Amino acid sequence: MEPSTQILDLLRHLGITANYTGFFYVAAAVEQCLVHREKLLMVTKDLYPSIARQHKTTWKAVERDIRTVSNIVWKHNRQPLEELAHRPLTKRPSPSELLAILTLALCSENRKEAHS
Repeated sequence: MEPSTQILDLLRHLGITANYTGFFYVAAAVEQCLVHREKLLMVTKDLYPSIARQHKTTWKAVERDIRTVSNIVWKHNRQPLEELAHRPLTKRPSPSELLAILTLALCSENRKEAHS
């Protein structure tokens, strides 16, 4: 399953580019979560292992690289992230929180487009 242009554009908007391994992991994870929202509840047991198999790595590497993405966004693009979260963030989001913010932001955007 290839990540949608919408996901890739959102990541680029947050300052994450394809030179980070986590870019591909976040894109794949958000794509899966858009289709199966329950994966947001089972990140360590289901989502990270699924992404790891897809990219031939370990779930720990997936989590670490998504954490790196979260750190980069937190340091350099906090305001757009807070806008996506619809609230101020007092601390850097965990990898699973970042995935939830991105997934729900895209769900919300898709609902707005469907009603237009």
